[in-house]
Amino acid sequence: MLKYDTWEEQEHDFPFPSDSETKGAMEVLQWAYDYYGDELVYACSFGIEGSVLVDLISKVKPDARVVFLDTGLHFKETYEVIEKAKEKYPSLNIEMKKPALTVAEQAGEHGDELWKRNPNLCCQIRKVIPLEETLSGASAWLSGLRREQSETRRNTQYVNKDNRFKSIKICPLIHWTYKDIWRYAHKHSLPYNTLHDQGYPSIGCQPCTLPADWASGDARSGRWSGQGKTECGLHQ
Repeated sequence: MLKYDTWEEQEHDFPFPSDSETKGAMEVLQWAYDYYGDELVYACSFGIEGSVLVDLISKVKPDARVVFLDTGLHFKETYEVIEKAKEKYPSLNIEMKKPALTVAEQAGEHGDELWKRNPNLCCQIRKVIPLEETLSGASAWLSGLRREQSETRRNTQYVNKDNRFKSIKICPLIHWTYKDIWRYAHKHSLPYNTLHDQGYPSIGCQPCTLPADWASGDARSGRWSGQGKTECGLHQ
């Protein structure tokens, strides 16, 4: 089986058709679940890409494991769309993965509003370590990354060696545009985070997320605005 520690030993020819109806997404998902089965986990942020990917996954593996990193700092709209997803896909195993420290306990150890003073440490505690714990029992994980989202994601492949989490990261949506995502969501009447209708193309924790500066052409410009930070650490 292709795993992190066997990556160098195996051939990596993944001829998924980027020109198919779903730009390779369904083909990637079918291969991934056939290959990894229950050892594959989807770490979902429940933004619009997450809504689309959850729907596609439900068609391939209705009882798939979907994990949401519940930092305790998300918008109420994010929790609302998770509840709608649970209703729409009752067979999916949607887990709310919490960090070891509550927000109050983190404040006790590191001071109030750590995200303002040291956002990298806050992300490490509330997102990175919980994902490490989640992936400790998984051979591979799914992500909704798209190449169009940012320069740091432009070279993402369908199947990637993930050195950060020592895992295999599978990204079915790499060729989808923002328009493709929304076209699919509206066509299939998917539940989605209503903050997208208020100028938030990328949604993370409430204290670190603002509406995007659309003039900049960067859909992630509202994340950690003014802090020189572009990723939470999950995709570096």
